[in-house]
Amino acid sequence: MYALVTGASAGIGTQIARYLAQLGYDLVLTARSEDRLKKLRRRIRHQWPERNILVIPADLTRRDECLRLYRETIEKVGAENLDFVANNAGMGVYGRFLETDLDRELALIDLNVTSVHILSKLFLKTMTENGHGVLLNVGSCAGFTSGPTFSSYYASKNYVVRLTEAIHEELRRAKSPVKVCCLCPGPVATSFNDNAGVKVSGRQISAAQAAQEGVDGALKGKMLVIPGLKMKLVVLGSHLLGEHLSTRLNYAIQVKKGGE
Repeated sequence: MYALVTGASAGIGTQIARYLAQLGYDLVLTARSEDRLKKLRRRIRHQWPERNILVIPADLTRRDECLRLYRETIEKVGAENLDFVANNAGMGVYGRFLETDLDRELALIDLNVTSVHILSKLFLKTMTENGHGVLLNVGSCAGFTSGPTFSSYYASKNYVVRLTEAIHEELRRAKSPVKVCCLCPGPVATSFNDNAGVKVSGRQISAAQAAQEGVDGALKGKMLVIPGLKMKLVVLGSHLLGEHLSTRLNYAIQVKKGGE
């Protein structure tokens, strides 16, 4: 069986791909950089030489590229052979809403929201028709609250979390064998924060831990996976505080990430 991983060239996506290969999946890897994908393919094949690994470069900020990725994946591996999809590709834009660049924010929405929506719908339709499959959408603990100075990113992850929860319940009610899960990590030690222009202090979990807990949870049929006890408590605390207080607290936390 094949697994598709978006944003596979770095961070959590790379670790999801490696863990799925360890579990026995053949892979379809996608990201914008073909060179980085090919390097990852070589590394995975060195450790698991029996794996079939396809590389399909795509810019998922574009709707036509999302549609092409779906078509090419189905054509190359066969609809019945696709059993796992990890929607991991994402980006962040840090800064006060009135000061951040509109084009970057629109690209964020296209990648974090639109591509996840398109690929979730298309691949879930295929999976339900075939009677098997797992969809893992990578959200964030940011998806449970608001994030002043990181507003677009937090809002996009709210969409991913709530969409995934709703789909999970629809399929559960329909007694579908297809599983849908949202991975919601807190801070992870990847290049994401640097790319978003964010400075993070304190302990971060590894991308490998986030990937393994997410994949394992999805295979078990969990709706949400929040790696680490600390972040589970943070999410619970934000609910107990309520919207106004948690937003004020998040501002105090987030503004420090800009070095202020």
